[in-house]
Amino acid sequence: MMPELPTRPPAPFDPAAAERLVAGFAERGTAARAYAGTEAGRALLAALGGHSPYLADLALREAEVLLRMAERGPDATFATVLDPIGRVAADAGRGPLGAVLRRAKRQGALVIAAADIAGLWDLGKVTGALSTLADTAIKAAAGLLLREAAARGELAPARANGRGCGVTILGMGKLGARELNYSSDVDLMVLFDPEAAPDPDRAQSASVRLARELVKLLEERTEEGYVFRTDLRLRPDGAATPLAVSIPASVAYYGSMGQNWERAAMVKARPVAGDKALGQAFLDEIRPFVWRRHLDFAMIADIHSIKRQIHAVHGNRGAGEELAVAGHDVKLGRGGIREIEFTVQVLELIWGGRDPKLRDPTTLGALAALAGAGRLDRRAAADLADAYAFLRTVEHRLQMVADRQTHRLPEDPDGLARIASFCGFDGVESFGAVLMGHFQRVARHYGKLFESAPDLSGEAGGNLVFTGTEDDPATLETLKGMGFTNPSGVSAAVRGWHHGHRRATRSERARELLTLLMPALLAAFAKQREPDATLARFDTLLEKQPTGVQLLSLFQRNPHLLDRVAGILGAAPALADHLARVPSALEGLLAGGTGSAAAALPDLVGAARHYEEALDGARRLVAEGRFEIDAAALEGLLDVDAAGQARSALADAAITALLPVVTRDFAARHGKVPGGAMAVVAMGKLGGREMQPASDLDLVLIYDHAPDAPESVGGGRSLPAPTYFARLAAQFVSALTSPGADGRLYEVDMRLRPSGNKGPVATSLASFERYHATESWTWERMALTRARPVAGPAALRRRIAAAAQAGIAGRAGPAVLADAVAMRARMLRDLPPDGAWDVKAMPGGLVEVEFVAQALQCAFAGKHPRIIAPTTRDALSRLARDRLLPKEEAAALIRAERLWRTIQSVLRLTVGRWKAEALPGSAEAMLLRACAPLLAEGEAVDLAALRGTMRRTAMEVRAAFERHLGPLSPAGASPAGPSPATAPSEGTAA
Repeated sequence: MMPELPTRPPAPFDPAAAERLVAGFAERGTAARAYAGTEAGRALLAALGGHSPYLADLALREAEVLLRMAERGPDATFATVLDPIGRVAADAGRGPLGAVLRRAKRQGALVIAAADIAGLWDLGKVTGALSTLADTAIKAAAGLLLREAAARGELAPARANGRGCGVTILGMGKLGARELNYSSDVDLMVLFDPEAAPDPDRAQSASVRLARELVKLLEERTEEGYVFRTDLRLRPDGAATPLAVSIPASVAYYGSMGQNWERAAMVKARPVAGDKALGQAFLDEIRPFVWRRHLDFAMIADIHSIKRQIHAVHGNRGAGEELAVAGHDVKLGRGGIREIEFTVQVLELIWGGRDPKLRDPTTLGALAALAGAGRLDRRAAADLADAYAFLRTVEHRLQMVADRQTHRLPEDPDGLARIASFCGFDGVESFGAVLMGHFQRVARHYGKLFESAPDLSGEAGGNLVFTGTEDDPATLETLKGMGFTNPSGVSAAVRGWHHGHRRATRSERARELLTLLMPALLAAFAKQREPDATLARFDTLLEKQPTGVQLLSLFQRNPHLLDRVAGILGAAPALADHLARVPSALEGLLAGGTGSAAAALPDLVGAARHYEEALDGARRLVAEGRFEIDAAALEGLLDVDAAGQARSALADAAITALLPVVTRDFAARHGKVPGGAMAVVAMGKLGGREMQPASDLDLVLIYDHAPDAPESVGGGRSLPAPTYFARLAAQFVSALTSPGADGRLYEVDMRLRPSGNKGPVATSLASFERYHATESWTWERMALTRARPVAGPAALRRRIAAAAQAGIAGRAGPAVLADAVAMRARMLRDLPPDGAWDVKAMPGGLVEVEFVAQALQCAFAGKHPRIIAPTTRDALSRLARDRLLPKEEAAALIRAERLWRTIQSVLRLTVGRWKAEALPGSAEAMLLRACAPLLAEGEAVDLAALRGTMRRTAMEVRAAFERHLGPLSPAGASPAGPSPATAPSEGTAA
């Protein structure tokens, strides 16, 4: 375990210098002499004087500050140091303000150093205080300059909090993250809004003048010292633009030319002076530039190249690849602070677009968030956090010696021994051991992310040459040996990729990645049952990509993904087609679990700047989440029950996140109905948490409002309450179904609302209660057993659930069973099975299991209310519990229902709605694997065994159906209501 830094002042490295400071301080008066005589006072003074000439000078010059700190503590003393800045008169000139700022900087530097060295403040408190000191100074200096510019008529006068002045100053880098170094530059960006200036044509010259004068005021050195060194180079295109840049030009630059390093820089940006609201609006505007919609693994090489450039600029002296103690740069060197920061920033930028919780500007905060979200191994995060705290403290000690902006350890033995002592170690050897331990761990974790390229060569076991225009004979032999049936066709397709025949491979970087990946790609395709078809589907995927660098970088950085994608392309044409249409869905395979998209949806939608951005974010995450669930189900990682629950949870999350967004957007135009609200009720497969691949959403939208609220109030255009909620419901359905770049969220079926397609889109709660109490058909009441309110106010959802339960139980009796039998007979006559694999509609199929569960619930819920459950298997279990169904029969029906849904799910994933008797080989293999646990113990896992199990299961289901509901016979008209052909086929058994 690493020894921690001391919580008391270290022993002096130079005892003579320490004694000189103690003696000199004692000469400052009675109070100073008394403080120097105490154990704590003498220890702190000796530590300052024995290690840092700069701090020794400050201690003598600002003795009153140390005495106040001894009496009141560092927090109160620091507040006292800052207080005079706020008391400078508004009409004071630059001279008086500069003097106050320089004095505050001296005194603040002493308080912060003393609290740090004495172990009274941790790293976060130290860097936070340094940042607060800088914030306060910059705000005061900028405020004075803005007032002067307004008096000259160059800029608009500022209102409260700088509003309206048209200039904003952003803190960047460590200042922006509130992680400022002890002797750090402050990185600033000065932006202006031309339209806010009295003369837009002069706005730039006025803002540049302000920026130049701000730098001068902060950097000017007098006998009193200076305030802060200032750097403006992080502005947009800093080498080519003026010191102040207009906001429209900055937005346009980031939108079209911004670089990855600039994205990393903007993660830490925050407004610190001027019009802060204007600054925040600018940061909101460029948020899509910083936080990309899609996972961007291509940026890893880009960010790492910056590190290599740093090494080149520094000539590798102290910043290179060799680990050392003497002369090593703790910031830029191997295993140093910059490698920790780059690791954090890259992972944040990759994943933060889909998960706003990861958008933390602080290094330690981001490490904790990344580990909590599973994006960084917890051990790695702990190692990097420990190293960061230690190395930042070492960095501070280096800078405290002489107030120099240095990060390099001394090369001479005495200098190194001084720093070791200043950090609380008893010698260079123990200090070096701890330091090297941190360097090595940081370098190892950094290397895993940036430098450890996967070994993707040699997997083909032979020649793979795709240059020129002709087939290479040895390559054809290799491809044939790998299992490709048309080596020449494969060779031609791959040559086309290398020659840029696909848009995705036209860039040089894409072709470089393709060359690197080709052996592993072909090896992954060759593992499939039909490798040629797999490669052809990958070719279709490439064809749909606007650029290939992102996709190929994804594979390069995540080599395990190749086999998963190849398996999907090889076994599931339906999923492959979906992937070709929505390539971004592939990112779901890296999301870290089948529930991650649902978990991230609320934060992503909540962080959206506007309505369309909320919809786009939801579409993207739902596309990723659905694909991840489908892939996991295809691979056998989720059984049909778990997959259904995961799909339903994702849909629930989308509905729950979007309903408030749609409601707010609608209310902005039409106000609100007093006491009014709308809720979303899931029906069918969503209601039962049994969603299958490509299931649509069966929804009913129900509203309620105060009885005396005839229309909406507070908006631009009032609407009568029924019209208001009908239009709100239509907008909500449109939000779910409108297509975007990532496809549409879901298809929606609303035919289960009262009166079906003839009724209003939204139904009042009173109408819903009345309809199901007196008018609903049996099939509608059966469908109601799956009703599950998922979004809207909790009180309204409870009332809807009670109304649904009353509707189910209100007209119980044997007539329900007769109606159900008649309905099923008509379905068999009018809607026969669509092919040999239609396990839903076939005799004894899924419909008949669901009819048993739903009809028995409707028949007996009046006396047995606990049997109502939206999920079929739960309902069957409850019927058995209340002895309305024998336990053995309920278990058999549950097994049958799981078998039918498993078959239906696999076929939808692999071949879609398949009608032919014979299945493709890959689909058959997937089906047998999924159904193997459902076959009788000891039975062979082959198609004949599966067919036998299906026949026996169908007979068991039909027997149970007729035993509990009644015998089936060809039916004509039925008192159950309209033909089930007019009722939804997915959302209900009818």
